[in-house]
Amino acid sequence: MYFIYILRSINYPDQTYVGFTESLNARVTKHNEGGNISTATYRPWKLVFYCAFAFEAYLKSHPGKAFTAKRLL
Repeated sequence: MYFIYILRSINYPDQTYVGFTESLNARVTKHNEGGNISTATYRPWKLVFYCAFAFEAYLKSHPGKAFTAKRLL
């Protein structure tokens, strides 16, 4: 399962970052340790939103197949 997340810099509250990952806690830790060049300058980060995204399971369901046919193909 994937997570979509939004981080906000604690020291620079106008700075936000949107990302996605399979391992939310590890990814936020990596941002706060400076492991991502695009977010290292504005450390530390606070997780302000996340959403589990299991879209594949939905697309395999009957309503998901209808959605795929109508909206994606």
